[in-house]
Amino acid sequence: MTLVERARAASATPSVGRGRRTLADELRLALADDIVRGLIAPGAGLDETELARRFGVSRTPVREAIRQLDASGLVEVRPHRGAVVARPSEERLIDMFEAMAELEALCAGLAAERMTAIERGALEAVHEGLRALVHGSDPQHYHEVNEAFHATIYAGAHNSYLAEMTHATRKRVQPFRRAQFRNLGRLAKSHLEHDRVVVAILRGDRAGAAAAMRLHIVKVREEYEAYAETV
Repeated sequence: MTLVERARAASATPSVGRGRRTLADELRLALADDIVRGLIAPGAGLDETELARRFGVSRTPVREAIRQLDASGLVEVRPHRGAVVARPSEERLIDMFEAMAELEALCAGLAAERMTAIERGALEAVHEGLRALVHGSDPQHYHEVNEAFHATIYAGAHNSYLAEMTHATRKRVQPFRRAQFRNLGRLAKSHLEHDRVVVAILRGDRAGAAAAMRLHIVKVREEYEAYAETV
């Protein structure tokens, strides 16, 4: 399936946890995978015309995808000089995950206190959806439903400004969070970590939910670091 066909399918056939992705989103994910896996080396230039030809798209989604990758730190856009691949330093990555952990912990803690019965049911449903994917061979689908799991918690915190900041930070860290799902056995461990978060939220345990979510993000960072050593 070509990039264009994937984007059309994702937009036309949303399922549990699958949002509507644009062509630029699909291109961003494809390029992020290549960069994180080392298939495009740090310092390599990203030529819009060449990428448009490679993926069979116009330069417009390529330009938007590069802009998004720049925000995540995977690409550095230099005025009048084009874009080059730039993997974040270890210190920068740690800083990003540290901020992510605290934002998500705050969301989980507030969700434990503020989620409605309907929202709690929705959280349980998406959690069960992830359980069904644990033994599958599609880390990408798990990643997509995982995004819905976390978004449900952000919404359940009932703080729109916090949700906005958390979504923005998550987007910056997303390529690294996505990559760690390739580790052997990671899907099952991720689901178990989620389970502790869900149990605490359903109990209305703010401190427990925050602690479980913070630990989950710490584990995500550790799993990414383990993955990065293999590529």
